[in-house]
Amino acid sequence: MAATKRKRRGGLAVQAKKPKRNEKDAKPPAKPRATAEEVEEEERNRIPGPVCKGKWKNKERILIFSSRGINFRTRHLMQDLRRLMPHSKADTKMDRKDKLFVINEVCEMKNCNKCIYFEAKKKQDLYMWLSNSPHGPSAKFLVQNIHTLAELKMTGNCLKGSRPLLSFDPAFDELPHYALLKELIIQIFSTPRYHPKSQPFVDHVFTFTILDNRIWFRNFQIIEEDAALVEIGPRFVLNLIKIFQGSFGGPTLYENPHYQSPNMHRRVIRSITAAKYKEKQQVKDVQKLRKKELKTLLPHDPTADVFVTPAEEKPIEIQWVKPEPKVDLKARKKRIYKRQRKMKQRMDRGKTK
Repeated sequence: MAATKRKRRGGLAVQAKKPKRNEKDAKPPAKPRATAEEVEEEERNRIPGPVCKGKWKNKERILIFSSRGINFRTRHLMQDLRRLMPHSKADTKMDRKDKLFVINEVCEMKNCNKCIYFEAKKKQDLYMWLSNSPHGPSAKFLVQNIHTLAELKMTGNCLKGSRPLLSFDPAFDELPHYALLKELIIQIFSTPRYHPKSQPFVDHVFTFTILDNRIWFRNFQIIEEDAALVEIGPRFVLNLIKIFQGSFGGPTLYENPHYQSPNMHRRVIRSITAAKYKEKQQVKDVQKLRKKELKTLLPHDPTADVFVTPAEEKPIEIQWVKPEPKVDLKARKKRIYKRQRKMKQRMDRGKTK
């Protein structure tokens, strides 16, 4: 509503006029130009905005679970892998009587296209299956030298849910079966970009090294200052057994000729210890037989006394004087003590009388 102005004597209302603004006054006051130092300081103190999240395209989901009969170390290893892989899912333990083809149906129910399955046998042997469900291929490994995160207590640490770098030994590109395993490991262990549960940071690295016909797994933290590596854990060794064309079965693509089953390994160790015991028993039997044998008397060799020189004969000395008896100090002290004791007893008797 426009402002009105009344006359003093009750006249009609007259609309008040707005004061005119000068064009010079209408402009905002000019700010002093910022120097280069101030601009740098502003950029240094500026808080970066949130990381822009793109579209989640790689829909890889990993099912990690095990069979019944695993020990505590395997259970902790399985939990460590689930923590390191935010795109993984868990499931209940599978019964031993069920066939491995059932795992493909479990993966389909859980909407997973990759699987890490731990199979325990004899409560001491652990096998790991890496499979691309449901079409394959799949690989079976014997897991050795397991060390979990709680067991190692390493100084390294990483952000939960962060994406890892995958580092492979150059030997993976030399042989075809290792190249196939490399592609399978990349699809399983690499966290998809823009995954809802992942963090947009890269602060640790998974290393896969081939040594002694085995794959050695290590997890290292990347330190920002000098890009040094500090081990986090867990660590384990994978001994390849077979590679199958299908998922958990099918035609065999590759079989490791250097693989030795745990039963055969234990059998070799037992045979070595038994051989040592048998060797000791044989030595004892030979010694007993030698003791029972009659000793053969060898005739005297006359040449044995050629270099024997007779000793010098000492003159015989006859002692004419009787040697002085040795003084027994202990007996002498006892006699003096007895004498003093008898004197004391006599004095005590005289006083009583």
